[in-house]
Amino acid sequence: MNFRGSSSDEPEINLIPFIDVLLVILIFLMLSTTYAKFTELQVNLPSAAADPVKERPAQIIVAVAADGRYAVDGQPVDGRDVDALASSLQKAAGGQDHAFLIISADATAAHQSVINVLDAARRVGLNRITFAAQLPAQGSTAQP
Repeated sequence: MNFRGSSSDEPEINLIPFIDVLLVILIFLMLSTTYAKFTELQVNLPSAAADPVKERPAQIIVAVAADGRYAVDGQPVDGRDVDALASSLQKAAGGQDHAFLIISADATAAHQSVINVLDAARRVGLNRITFAAQLPAQGSTAQP
């Protein structure tokens, strides 16, 4: 009589709880990681060391003052809202869809003022947009 029988059971390792623990750790690390801190960035605008641009056929220059006032091709815009700026841009474009819009904003102008110009240009249909910048002063070093 064979009471023991043939016992060929090998020990089994269950990986499902191990995978569950790893996924929980991965989710925790993803939620607790900060990828960038924008408050530590030091930005000095506007200056660029690019080559001068050749003449463009049709240009509309929008100047943005530090206090949020606008001027389209040297003519002051009445009001500081997007609708007034869009109507001034429409007059300056004169139905030309291929006109270039050059935004010449003061370095201390509010970001919202520049966004208003971009929004007005979108409403009018001007999609060729560039920003004016000055060359850095001679002898100065740029900070990273």
